[in-house]
Amino acid sequence: MKRRLLLGSAPFIAVALALGAGAVFILAIGESPLELYGIMARECFGRGYGIGQTLFKATPLILTGLAVAIGFRTGVFNIGAEGQMVLGGFAAAMAGLLPLPGPLRLAAALLAAALAGGAWGALPGLLKARFGAHEVINTMMLNFVAYALVAWMGHSVFEHATVRTATLPESAWLPRLGAFFPALHGSPANLSLLLALLAALGLHLLLFRTRLGYELRVVGSNPAAGEYGGIAPGRAQALALAISGAAAGLAGIAFVLGYKHYFELGFSAGAGFLGIAVALVGRNHPFGVVVAALFFGALSYGGLVVNQRVPKELVDALQGLVILFAIATQQVMERLARRLA
Repeated sequence: MKRRLLLGSAPFIAVALALGAGAVFILAIGESPLELYGIMARECFGRGYGIGQTLFKATPLILTGLAVAIGFRTGVFNIGAEGQMVLGGFAAAMAGLLPLPGPLRLAAALLAAALAGGAWGALPGLLKARFGAHEVINTMMLNFVAYALVAWMGHSVFEHATVRTATLPESAWLPRLGAFFPALHGSPANLSLLLALLAALGLHLLLFRTRLGYELRVVGSNPAAGEYGGIAPGRAQALALAISGAAAGLAGIAFVLGYKHYFELGFSAGAGFLGIAVALVGRNHPFGVVVAALFFGALSYGGLVVNQRVPKELVDALQGLVILFAIATQQVMERLARRLA
């Protein structure tokens, strides 16, 4: 019990330390940390529109965080969520422009996003399983290949003198949450949030309620023991990267299907890389990822709210500090837990 409390407290300690360090920077430029943090909290969670903005920014982070988390759980490090997200968003837009009946168009767009991201994630998984190629290098380099591939494929479909596709038909749109909750009217939050939450629930059930999930976790914690028990580590890790890529591919639908209703180069804005921080702070647990994504979503929108009083780079620094403190506190708490044991 004490061990769980120690390990579970690590993310909260990391956030507190990061906010404390951020307070020092805020004081250095002559502002009040309590006042600015209060404004950020009030704007991000105190009003309907602000909550909607926080939920919208958190939605892709949930999915990219889940993508990184399942990799961590299986002993692999997916650095390619950004490229998988871009390919997924582009595939969703292309499928959404197909001349299909209304309901099928949206289903095709969602399926295309998952398949495109999953295929891009499976590629480094297969290379690792077959040749032992390191997934960190492969997934990182495949990000650049994904950017170039989308730019090349999109050249013939982007609207003239722009870097975006045509607007998708309304039958391929995901409804805004404001249509169901009037308090969120005007915010970009949409039903992709529900899909992200369902993905978190599904991943939880997969990891902790199925034989496959048990095998993935065994390979992640002790590959030699898994292999001795009849589990093929390479196959399990390749499958994990494919699932990871599918989750990252779906991260693009919040923007493409639910917000702008078209694909645009650069739409991901680093959400794939920020998913690494979300997974670390969420301790690679699907529900922890959801909470961490909400925190980073609020931090992202809150930075825009106070941008006139503090530099935007301060929020970037806070995100980096959270990552550093999350890694450090996790190590410290694990050592304390081992001593208690």
